[in-house]
Amino acid sequence: MKETGPIPQPKTFGPLGNLPLIDKDKPTLSLIKLAEEQGPIFQIHTPAGTTIVVSGHELVKEVCDEERFDKSIEGALEKVRAFSGDGLFTSWTHEPNWRKAHNILMPTFSQRAMKDYHEKMVDIAVQLIQKWARLNPNEAVDVPADMTRLTLDTIGLCGFNYRFNSYYRETPHPFINSMVRALDEAMHQMQRLDVQDKLMVRTKRQFHHDIQTMFSLVDSIIAERKADGDQDEKDLLARMLKVEDPETGEKLDDENIRFQIITFLIAGHETTSGLLSFAIYFLLKHPDKLKKAYEEVDRVLTDAAPTYKQVLDLKYIRMILNESLRLWPTAPAFSLYPKEDTVIGGKYPITTKDRISVLIPQLHRDQDAWGEDAEEFRPERFEHQDQVPHHAYKPFGNGQRACIGMQFALHEATLVLGMILKYFTLIDHENYELDIKQTLTLKPGDFHIRVQTRNQEAIHAGVPSEEKAEHNDEQKGKQETKSASVIGLNNRPLLVLYGSDTGTAEGVARELADTASLHGVRTEVAPLNDQIGKLPKEGAVVIVTSSYNGKPPSNAGQFVQWLEEIQPGELEGVHYAVFGCGDHNWASTYQYVPRTIDEQLAEKGATRFSARGEGDVSGDFEGQLDQWKKSMWSDAIKAFGLELNKNADKERSTLSLQFVRGLGESPLARSYEAVHASIAENRELQSADSGR
Repeated sequence: MKETGPIPQPKTFGPLGNLPLIDKDKPTLSLIKLAEEQGPIFQIHTPAGTTIVVSGHELVKEVCDEERFDKSIEGALEKVRAFSGDGLFTSWTHEPNWRKAHNILMPTFSQRAMKDYHEKMVDIAVQLIQKWARLNPNEAVDVPADMTRLTLDTIGLCGFNYRFNSYYRETPHPFINSMVRALDEAMHQMQRLDVQDKLMVRTKRQFHHDIQTMFSLVDSIIAERKADGDQDEKDLLARMLKVEDPETGEKLDDENIRFQIITFLIAGHETTSGLLSFAIYFLLKHPDKLKKAYEEVDRVLTDAAPTYKQVLDLKYIRMILNESLRLWPTAPAFSLYPKEDTVIGGKYPITTKDRISVLIPQLHRDQDAWGEDAEEFRPERFEHQDQVPHHAYKPFGNGQRACIGMQFALHEATLVLGMILKYFTLIDHENYELDIKQTLTLKPGDFHIRVQTRNQEAIHAGVPSEEKAEHNDEQKGKQETKSASVIGLNNRPLLVLYGSDTGTAEGVARELADTASLHGVRTEVAPLNDQIGKLPKEGAVVIVTSSYNGKPPSNAGQFVQWLEEIQPGELEGVHYAVFGCGDHNWASTYQYVPRTIDEQLAEKGATRFSARGEGDVSGDFEGQLDQWKKSMWSDAIKAFGLELNKNADKERSTLSLQFVRGLGESPLARSYEAVHASIAENRELQSADSGR
């Protein structure tokens, strides 16, 4: 083993340590400067304690190993706990409410769950578009302020069915004022001596007043929902009030629900508003990229308001957002602690008392990972996902403690930026120079632009009705599921199994079963763990599963263990196909469990009748799924000697089938205790002699 050595440290100033080197208003920029001077790892001492700052991609890859390190809440997040408590963002992993809330809320943040939020996101985005369209020619737009209004209203409406109505107010909502002050105070508390903190009586009084203002609003939202009784809401608040943790059978208590709502209101809007503001700044400073963005938006967004599918097709807009997050990640750091004393980089000793801060903006500029043009704004570097150094790209944190709302933030930001570019020409009338403003998050400070409408008529056309917005997305599904019987089934069944923690894989499994049922196939859907030792050798088995940090979902772990332990040849006669749900942002474990199941089934004697499919929720998941479904159904027809009855349409010319929104589509339907039902009676209400 190499000899260990001391971790570099910049110049100290007596009992103040390194505090004079840190700008109290822009601490992240100070740390970036120190990282440029000290290298990929250094330590700083302040009256608040010692922090080891890491920004080299190899060291970051090492400290992001969840077997050795876990998220730390010491430091700034500890101060934020005064008003966010043990919410998802500020809880320790070992606290019971973290696991409980994580299990309950994960399904509402899957990529496919974004379909349920899409219309409400459009609702708020249209308010922004209409506000900008009504400005006089010389009026400027305060970009960060308007993005803050937008993202607060979006999470309020989507998460809790609460309207802040920020675009109908002259001044920000009182919650915003209190939240911004509280976050700012939490950051500054870190940089004060104890004696200073004790003397700041007025500041402390304001801090406590702001906390009570936030608590009061959130408690009233919870109370109003409870008073309404059993409403048919399917948002975050409904889930927190009604759903039990599948592991413990417990619900969240009211205090923790309060902390979760505050967490979502802070994290769900403060970071996304910064992302949109930075993206607009970068586009204004790079006209060639802006031109490409306009071209894509004009090609893709052909309706008055974007459909869910159209947002997924805005590939270059997503690249712009990814690159903006690379250069200026709005949540600029996350903290870790080692589970036991260890050494990183082969020579730097770390003890369990040490706290490590991953400095994300500097990590994202590591030329060893990103190349010599790491400082340049180049969205094209995200064009080929397999070439992105994911261990050097951590804008949403790491592993199981990564931001649960990543898909929500990216879908919202893509939709909004696409709509802004569809309707407006952006004008940098002040030749703005970037000034970073920091509370706990980063955003451009004092950033104003002018806008000029590109399509005035379309702006005032309004939002399409829900039916119209969904029309384009559903047409393909309707055509694919058009009724046609299958010849040669001989009552052979289809068993569709799933491994799913977030609802995505379960939703896909149920859609596959529904499609097969429409064609007359006898189907059954079940979790993987329910079929240990019971894989049928009659008919076909289709498995849809995800990975969770390289491990099976909770309802698939026992199945995987059983599969690995049985003898070769034991599954002879089983015919199967596998589809994996994954996220390329977790590159080291991407598709690990689906691949393992596929290989183990073949090794133990089962017959693969169609090649394994892969769906990337941070890529074109729906397109990849559609492509796999086509090839899988085609392979099944060949493998089992089936054929479609082409006369079925003529025979059933009076019958048409159509999916409605709800159980047939939503992967979350079962979470709300929705169940399949059989029609007991179907009676014509008009009299027999009505002439109908």
